[in-house]
Amino acid sequence: MILVTGGAGFIGANFVLDWLDGVDEAVVNVDKLTYAGNLGTLRSLHGDLSHIFVRADICDRAAMDILLADYQPRAILHFAAESHVDRSIHGPEDFVQTNMVGTFTLLEAARHYWKDLPATAKETFRFLHVSTDEVFGSLSPDDPPFAETSLYAPNSPYSASKASADHLVRAWHHTYGLPTLTTHCSNNYGPFQFPEKLIPLMITHALAGKPLPVYGDGQNVRDWLYVGDHCSALREVLARGRPGETYNIGGWNEVKNIEVVHTLCDLLDQLAPKESGLYRDQITWVADRPGHDRRYAIDARKLQRELRWKPAESFESGLEKTVRWYLEHQQWVNDVAFGDYRKWVETHYARSA
Repeated sequence: MILVTGGAGFIGANFVLDWLDGVDEAVVNVDKLTYAGNLGTLRSLHGDLSHIFVRADICDRAAMDILLADYQPRAILHFAAESHVDRSIHGPEDFVQTNMVGTFTLLEAARHYWKDLPATAKETFRFLHVSTDEVFGSLSPDDPPFAETSLYAPNSPYSASKASADHLVRAWHHTYGLPTLTTHCSNNYGPFQFPEKLIPLMITHALAGKPLPVYGDGQNVRDWLYVGDHCSALREVLARGRPGETYNIGGWNEVKNIEVVHTLCDLLDQLAPKESGLYRDQITWVADRPGHDRRYAIDARKLQRELRWKPAESFESGLEKTVRWYLEHQQWVNDVAFGDYRKWVETHYARSA
């Protein structure tokens, strides 16, 4: 079996669902269930004996040691992280604790577990660390996309904490020989994404008749990756990636934020038209966030060259799938977006440009 951390979060849960749908191998799913973790996402796995859920904190070394000893996984896929840039600006401590201390704790538990494995199991064991393109900082309009060899230049508490985690993973491979793999993905979108992120935030606000808050001038560029494509890439990296290597996972879809919002509005006009007016009428400009990186772009040619992977979805096809999913699963959104989250959104986007 494999062990997945953060498997009730957006990308982790999609990976668990995707894995169990296509691979005959059990998953031990470890999640602390913070605000962004949601067992409702995994409701379809209720009663599935190949899915073992354990509520635990990756910062708890004793708990990690027990899990590894009890379940003897052949691989660890480390998704667990605090991941929202805006929240990291207002409260960086949680990001340092989970992303840095948590990764260190998990690496140490994995190292001690791995070194005592029988020779064959030790040879095939893998620790796959899921990271982000944000560790590389911001690109100018004419700069080439981030490659695996790009220099680290994190600009937010979130990206700095993930960069620190990357360095720990690299060091544990080079110092102790732990067979690690690191991936840097671009902006994910798709089903089950917590509605504080751009695409689900815009969909849910649009349908509720609320303002659609766009930072600054809306010209910030991101490379968008459909989460299902991300999951397929991770399977390939786990199966055939070379220990100690890093792999960029991108969608080859550089789009300005305002263009994302316009496309979403146009899709909603087609799929869920308002009684009067257009969804674009709800766009509201808000003050830019501090240190807002201007452009991210991923060069994923290494992954395509070495592992023969490329995304199946275009931005247009993935976005339409995403909008349709949210239209069909509004109860899921209502279940996760309540209380403190609603207050946080109302306060955070109250600043007008």
